[in-house]
Amino acid sequence: MSTRQKGGQSTKKATTPSPTSGDAVKDDFQPLQPSAKSAVSSEWDYKLALFIITAIAFVTRFWGINHPNEVVFDEVHFGKFASYYLQRTYFFDVHPPFGKLLFALMGWFVGYDGHFHFDNIGDSYIKNNVPYVAFRAMPALLGALTVPTVFLIMWESGYTLPAAIVASGLVLFDNAHIGQTRLILLDATLVFAMSVSVLSYVRFYKMRHDPFGRKWWKWLLLTGVALSCVISTKYVGVFTFFTIGSAVALDLWGLLDINRKGGALTLRQFGKHFAARVTGLIVVPFIFYLFWFQVHFAILNRSGPGNDFMSPEFQETLSDNIMTANSIGIDYFDSITLRHKETKTYLHSHPDKYPLRYEDGRVSSQGQQVTGYPFNDTNNHWQVLPATPFPEDKLSGHRVKSGDLIKLRHLVTDSYLLSHDVASPYYPTNQEFTTVSLELAEGDRYNDTLFELRIEGAKGKSDFKSLSSHFKLIHNPTKVAMWTHTKPLPEWAFKQAEINGNKNVQQTSNIWYVDEIPSLSADSERSKKEPRKIKHVPFFKKYFELQRAIFHHNNALTSSHPYSSQPIQWPFVLRGISFWTQNDTRQQIYFLGNPVGWWIASSVLAVFAGIVGADQLSQRRGVDSLDERTRSRFYNSTGFFFLAWAAHYLPFYLMGRQLFLHHYLPAHLASALVTGALLEFIFNLDPVALEENVDAKMAGKVASSTKKGGGPGTKRVVPARERMGGNSMLALWGAAGVVMTLVVGGWYFFLPLTYGKPGLSAAEVVRRKWLGYDLHFAK
Repeated sequence: MSTRQKGGQSTKKATTPSPTSGDAVKDDFQPLQPSAKSAVSSEWDYKLALFIITAIAFVTRFWGINHPNEVVFDEVHFGKFASYYLQRTYFFDVHPPFGKLLFALMGWFVGYDGHFHFDNIGDSYIKNNVPYVAFRAMPALLGALTVPTVFLIMWESGYTLPAAIVASGLVLFDNAHIGQTRLILLDATLVFAMSVSVLSYVRFYKMRHDPFGRKWWKWLLLTGVALSCVISTKYVGVFTFFTIGSAVALDLWGLLDINRKGGALTLRQFGKHFAARVTGLIVVPFIFYLFWFQVHFAILNRSGPGNDFMSPEFQETLSDNIMTANSIGIDYFDSITLRHKETKTYLHSHPDKYPLRYEDGRVSSQGQQVTGYPFNDTNNHWQVLPATPFPEDKLSGHRVKSGDLIKLRHLVTDSYLLSHDVASPYYPTNQEFTTVSLELAEGDRYNDTLFELRIEGAKGKSDFKSLSSHFKLIHNPTKVAMWTHTKPLPEWAFKQAEINGNKNVQQTSNIWYVDEIPSLSADSERSKKEPRKIKHVPFFKKYFELQRAIFHHNNALTSSHPYSSQPIQWPFVLRGISFWTQNDTRQQIYFLGNPVGWWIASSVLAVFAGIVGADQLSQRRGVDSLDERTRSRFYNSTGFFFLAWAAHYLPFYLMGRQLFLHHYLPAHLASALVTGALLEFIFNLDPVALEENVDAKMAGKVASSTKKGGGPGTKRVVPARERMGGNSMLALWGAAGVVMTLVVGGWYFFLPLTYGKPGLSAAEVVRRKWLGYDLHFAK
């Protein structure tokens, strides 16, 4: 079967999940088929439907957007980030910068100075004079534009008007899409860019018989730009890359076929096709992706809350940086306090001993406890000593440097830090840290008290400095790194943190820094501050450091959340998220998809999989239940939408981080496309190809197209109206009407939870707890 296009013509059997031939071939074929021209001109009904759907989308997204006039859910994060951009204050976030930069741009447009930091859910925007409606208008605009984009995807893919209305209607009247696009959140940008990527690729694929033409390049590059916007908003945008990339791979595989209907391509021609797609869909998106990070670094040039996530070298590129301004070189015999970079606990010791046996029966050394303590205390003071003593007359003025072997003496208990091959309290594979007396430290246990100081990013024998030198303390004999974590020890250690020796030396959580030098007097020459110049670090060095930090902290988001959910729950809307509540008015915003629409879409996905399975089994038994054209259409077009759903949904099963219902929104959009397409399939609206040979007068144009790397078009697929001919579409319209009636009913029923008003009585709340949703004010 040949694929369909808006108003249009077609070609050979499709090799990728998409529509038909391009405008050039369509123009060639129009003189041969006068009815096609009238079909195109008669598409007023599509245009009217597009206008109405777009208008409703704007109404549903913008109505009551000023309510509530308080900080809602994750606005505490993304509103805060916009303020940081406007104040040029460095911050850290696990998402790329594009979506957040759009919020900052909106704030800049309305003259907002970033004075409000969105600290708490429920903080008043009115009292703090925040232009929150302008901020919310940006995602609302993108959310509204997503709906006509879905309609255009169906239209450009050659589907009937009822199918296009159902697909776009499932997004238009979806409470989750509406709720997420009315707040200062990133998902509206993500979903819109994802839909534009699909639309642009559909348009590009329709140009495949006029390769390397102006429109061909236009839609190829627009696809790349849209893909860049997806992945520059959230890293789950890689799923959209996979979707488009899979279609492109199939397309290239078809072009490589020497027996392709359009004629074989030379390897040179195929190389041009391959290089063009690599340029448009990989190189261009990556350049734009890097561009947003360059903008990010250029704007955020002041020290801020993101400093602690970055290396000292990175922090030296920021103005007003406390670390670089206050760092002091450390000499031997200084007393210092050591602090863990991630947990902020101090290296601490006290006279109490480890218990003889732990709860699991393992035996300790019963040595002096070495723990992590969250508060400053004299038991945190350690003296830095050389591994080899200096001459008595030359004890002062020796700077500690990276790579030195040192000892640490605990001043209060006059004992020396030590690690040995005894299991730590919580980690049998990690070593215990303890202290020993001077006699043992200089005798039998001398080697066990030696530690190598490895400063991160140090070049050669760099000076060891307070605050700015982030380091790992490596036990010299056993090569384990001093490490701590957040789980507190039992009462016998006063619930302080465990310190142990981590065999995974490369782990970034092994990093410490010197917080203070208590032995240094305020009037010391070393304490005098000198003006320091802002350091320049190459872009790619900063970029790769930020990428490492982003992926590390993204993977670390494993803690529980009261409204987190699992992927298996999403297609059936088994759990939502409480965004905001107001006790006085009994109003609440509860993030929830339209259950009716989501259940219909999920059921259709199962039907699609069932049809595929049945078709494959029937073919195995020699029963051809579908004709070639119908099967090609079903697998290539509807199958493409199904691939988009699977690519945006199934990978979440492999993730160990916190997950929420809103992660399903891109997949839901794809499921809406599948629903519209399968509705048409079920009612047997198959394309009936009108196969005609191209007139001799067109041969020159076709040959020209072939030389460019395309194939001659010998078939065309008529528009939906022309395909139907005299056939009635009443059944299809009836089915579409039933689906949309149910969807609109579900949307309206849950509106008070989506818009946060009006407040509901206890009985009204209970009526909306369809699957035991954890709604507020049910009593």
